[in-house]
Amino acid sequence: MTSSTPLTLHPLAAAVALIFLAPLPALAQAQATAPDQQTLPTVTVNASADASADGLPAEFAGGQVARGSRLGVLGNVDNLDSPVRSVAYTQQLIADQQAHGVGDVLKNDPVVRTTRGFGNFQESYMIRGFIANSDDLMYNGLFGILPRQYVASEMMERVEVQYGASAFLNGATPGDAGLGGTINIVPKRAANEPLTDLTLGYESGNSQYAALDVSRRFGPQERLGVRINAARHAGGTGVANERRETNLFSLGVDYRGNDFRLSADLGLQENNLSNVRPSVTIGAGLTSLPVAPSGSANYGQPWSYSNARDLFGTVRGEWDLSSSTTAWAAFGARQGTENNSLSGVRVTNASTGAAATYRFDNARQDDVATGEVGVRTHLQTGAVSHKLVAAASAYSLNSRNAYGLSPSYALATNLYNPTNYAQPALTSLGNSLADPQTTIKTNLLSAVVSDTLGFYDDRVLVTVGVRQQQLKSDTYAYNTQANTAHYDQSATSPMAGVVFKLTKTLSVYGNYIEGLQQGKQITDTTAANYGQVLAPYKSKQKEVGVKYELGGLGLGAAFFTTDRPLSYKDAVTNIEATNGKQRNRGVELTAYGEVTKGVRLLSGLTFLDAKQVQTNSSANNGKYAIGVPRVQANAGLEVDVPGVRGLTLNGRATYTSTQYVDAANQLEVPSWVRYDLGARYLTDIGGHAVTLRASIDNVANRNYWQSAGGASNSGYLVAGNPRTFSTSVSVAF
Repeated sequence: MTSSTPLTLHPLAAAVALIFLAPLPALAQAQATAPDQQTLPTVTVNASADASADGLPAEFAGGQVARGSRLGVLGNVDNLDSPVRSVAYTQQLIADQQAHGVGDVLKNDPVVRTTRGFGNFQESYMIRGFIANSDDLMYNGLFGILPRQYVASEMMERVEVQYGASAFLNGATPGDAGLGGTINIVPKRAANEPLTDLTLGYESGNSQYAALDVSRRFGPQERLGVRINAARHAGGTGVANERRETNLFSLGVDYRGNDFRLSADLGLQENNLSNVRPSVTIGAGLTSLPVAPSGSANYGQPWSYSNARDLFGTVRGEWDLSSSTTAWAAFGARQGTENNSLSGVRVTNASTGAAATYRFDNARQDDVATGEVGVRTHLQTGAVSHKLVAAASAYSLNSRNAYGLSPSYALATNLYNPTNYAQPALTSLGNSLADPQTTIKTNLLSAVVSDTLGFYDDRVLVTVGVRQQQLKSDTYAYNTQANTAHYDQSATSPMAGVVFKLTKTLSVYGNYIEGLQQGKQITDTTAANYGQVLAPYKSKQKEVGVKYELGGLGLGAAFFTTDRPLSYKDAVTNIEATNGKQRNRGVELTAYGEVTKGVRLLSGLTFLDAKQVQTNSSANNGKYAIGVPRVQANAGLEVDVPGVRGLTLNGRATYTSTQYVDAANQLEVPSWVRYDLGARYLTDIGGHAVTLRASIDNVANRNYWQSAGGASNSGYLVAGNPRTFSTSVSVAF
C-alpha cells in the first residue's frame, strides 16, 4: 500500500465526527431541559494555591478536564483566552479511571498515542505525529525532574497537555523530542478539608495495589498544608510471566502568606520490571509484517529486566511586589539510576515468525538541576491592557552511562513459539557497568520577554514575545572518555498569537511559534556513531482554531502545520545524521463536558498528513512518516445510571488507522480499534465514603500492533495488551 491510498473513515471515527456536525442550539437546549437526577456527591479534592494567588483553574462541567492550564511563562490561562491548544485532565478523572501512569491518563486524548522508546521500555507519547519522551515531561513547570522511564499517577493533581511547539513558552526540552507537544504534571496539594483516603486494588496477572493519600492543613488560618501519597503496585500482568513493581512516596508542602506563597515537593519512585515483552524490529528485506501475536504472548527472555530508582524534589515561591506585580522563583533536582538487561527481538521471516534476539545491558546515572526566575506585571496604557512577563531559566544534566552487548541477534527464536536461553555472556563493553562514566553533559540557558495586549475590553488578545536560548552539549566516548562532540549554539525562538473573543463563549485564535530541541542522541547500537548527540534543530508551527464553551459543553477545532528535521542512518557509511524534513499537517476536533445532567463526554478526532520532504533519498520524498496514523479517534462516555444513586457506567472506544514501519512505505501496520468499559459505585458505609471501581480494557481481547515506532525515527512494533481486568475499593476516613 502506498502513501497515495485514499483516506477512508472507520465507523468509529465517522461517529465521532458527527458530534461536531450536530447543531449547537439543539445541544444547548437538550442540556437546559435535562431532568435533574439526584445522585450522591463525589469526593473531590480541590488543590490549594500552588505558589499562585488564584490557584489552579476551575474544573469544567463534568469534572474530567479543567477550564484552563499552565502555559509556561504565561502562567495559568483560561481556555478561551489562550492562543494555543491545551487540555488539563483532573485528579477526579485519574482516580475514576484507575489510571496508574501518564500513559493511562492519555488514553483519553484523541491527539496522543502512547508508545515506547527505541529498544527500551520507556513510556513515550506520539503528539501530533511527533514523539515526546518521558525525559521531557515537566513537573510543576520544570523539565527533567520526573523519572525517565515511567511516572506513577498517585502524586498527580492534573496532567496538562499543551499541543504543538513551545520553545517560547517553556524553553527547549532537555531531550530530542517534544515538537508535537509538551506534558506538565501538576503535583497534589493539601485541600481546605482534611483527607485520608485508602485504596486497595487487584488486576489481571495477580497484581496487587495499595495507595494512601493523606492531606491536612495546620496553623493559624490553616496556612500550612501537607499532602502525603504512598503507593505500591506489584505482581504479574496479562502478559505471560511479565512482572512489574512500582513503589512511590511523595510529599507536598505549601504555605499561604499574606503577600507570598511557597511550595515544595519531594518524591521517591522505584520502578522494577522483569521478563517484560520487548518491542519488535523488522529485519532487512522483509516485504510484509508478521501478524500480531496473542496479546498475552511473551517473546522476551526470562532473564531480561529493567530497574529504575529516582529521587527528586522542587521548591517554588511567588511574591506579590505590588497589587499588579508578582515575582517568582523555582528550583528542582533529580538523581536517577537505571540498570537493565534487555532482549530485543528482530523478525527475519514475517510468515513464520522466525526471529533473533541478543542481550543488551545498560547502566545509567543522571544528575539534573534546573530552575527559573521571573516577574509578571499588569498595566494599562490608554485603552490597551498589558500583561508583561520577563523570565530566565537554566538546566543542567550530567548523564553517566555504560553498556554491554552479546553478539548481535545471534540467538534464534520465534515470535509465536519463542525459545528461552540462559543469559549469554557480554562480549563488548562500553565503560564499566558497575561504574558508569560521563557520556553526556547538557546545559540549557534562556531568557524570555513577552506582552499580552488586550484591545476592546480584552475581547482581542495579542501575545508577542521572544526567548533567547543557549544550548551547550558535550559527548564523551565510551571507554576513553574523549570529548567526541561539542556544540555551543544560541537560538532565538519567537511567538506571535492572537485571540478574538467573538462572544463570551466563542473564541477564534491563531499562532506562529517555534520549537527548539537539543540534537538527538543516537540510540541505535548498530550505528557507527552510537551515543553521539547531533546539533540542535528547530521546528516551525502555524496554527488556527476555534473554541466554544456553553454551559456544560465544550467544542474545539484546530488546524496546524509543523516542520522538523529528520535523521536517518546512511546505508553505506552506517552513520546516522540529519536528512531532510518531516512536515506534519493536521486537523483536530474535540468535544468534552457534561452534555446533559449525568452524561459526560470526552471525545475527539484527529486527521494527520505527515510527509517526508527534502530527503537525500528522492524515492522517499512525499512518503508518509514512520509511525504516524492518518486518523485517530476517541469516543468516551460516562453516564450516571438513572434510579440507582451512586452508580456510574463508562466506556471508551479508541481507533487508530494504519501506520508505516519504514520510510519507503512498503510495510504497513493494520488499523485497530479497542473498547474499554468500566463502572463505579459510590456509597456510604459507617459514615465513610466508599467508592468501588471496576474496568475491563480491550474488552474484545483483540490482538494488534499498537504502534509502529516514533523514537529515533525508526520503525518498530509494540504489541497491544490483552484483555485486562482492574478493580479497586477506596475508603475516605
